[in-house]
Amino acid sequence: MKKTNVTAPQNQEYQIKPKQREKFKPGKTKEIIRDILKEKLQTQVYHNEAVQQLTRDLAEEVKARLKEMNLPRYKYVVQVTIGEQKGQGVRVGCKCFWDFDTDYVASEVFQNDSIFCLCTVYAVYLY
Repeated sequence: MKKTNVTAPQNQEYQIKPKQREKFKPGKTKEIIRDILKEKLQTQVYHNEAVQQLTRDLAEEVKARLKEMNLPRYKYVVQVTIGEQKGQGVRVGCKCFWDFDTDYVASEVFQNDSIFCLCTVYAVYLY
């Protein structure tokens, strides 16, 4: 019986954390959100019937722009809230369980005379 040595290929490593250049950038994400909200909502007037589709469209566009950043192993959750602007206050909160070294959140608020919009992006790194 002939013995063969099975060895792992050289120079292969499993990366648990993202490299510094591959980390999610909340500042860049806030710019992306701000640009999209301003472009799409600047002249928008609140219509109850149109809000559901508008929130979906905004979330999909934000997610598509984030995917263009090509950050490996990040998954995005995009939440968009739109309401009628009537001078009221709105308070939003969330609780998340995640890794502070790799997972991030970024959000932006847009307002005009008719509507307010809050867009929040949760970036979660998959191990």
